[in-house]
Amino acid sequence: MGRGKIVIRRIDNLTNRQVTFSKRRKGLIKKAKELAILCDAEVGLVIFSSTGKLYEYSSTCNMKSLIERYKYKEENQQLLNPESEVKIWQRETEILRQQLENLQENHRQLLGEQLYGLSVKDLQDLENQLEMSLQVVRMKKEQILTDEIQELKRKIQGNLIHRENMELYKVNLIRQENMQPYKKVYGTTNVVAASRNTFVTCGIHSEEDSSVPVHLQLSQPEQHTYETSVRRTK
Repeated sequence: MGRGKIVIRRIDNLTNRQVTFSKRRKGLIKKAKELAILCDAEVGLVIFSSTGKLYEYSSTCNMKSLIERYKYKEENQQLLNPESEVKIWQRETEILRQQLENLQENHRQLLGEQLYGLSVKDLQDLENQLEMSLQVVRMKKEQILTDEIQELKRKIQGNLIHRENMELYKVNLIRQENMQPYKKVYGTTNVVAASRNTFVTCGIHSEEDSSVPVHLQLSQPEQHTYETSVRRTK
């Protein structure tokens, strides 16, 4: 058995009217959501109850932007009339002027000027806003100082390593220059022992020098000294 048709007219019973309003309102919002999702449409729904209570639904994040878009489209349809176009631009200019005044007023309040018209709650909100801004500024300042300190540390460490390398290079050059006279006088064999003695005297010990074998040679007596001793013996 099918459902009978309901006569569309005002419900006289207050209780039944409130129940019907609640059910139909939820169903209407559900249909608006489905329409926005299925058809990728921007839907805005505004409902005022008989008691003046507001119910709204917007498929976008902001109902105000949707209403502004509706007004803009409605006004563009009347652009054929020059008077309507002038009114649109005048209204747009007034909106921009009001926004500029609000921004200037907020700026003056942030600077601590013209606070006489604010309540205690407004002053507390302004104080919290300033505290949050100061906290963000301090965090940014600390981050910049930390980065600069780290960069200076890297530069100083790099300079120290470079200096140590230069000093080691100079020591190596001096060592090679000192070895040249030994090579000319004693030859290559005695250079190692001479260089080891030189570095031990200077207080420098090397593991590579300790592994080199030491060559000992007996000196031969001179010939005339041997002959003199033989004559004395005879």
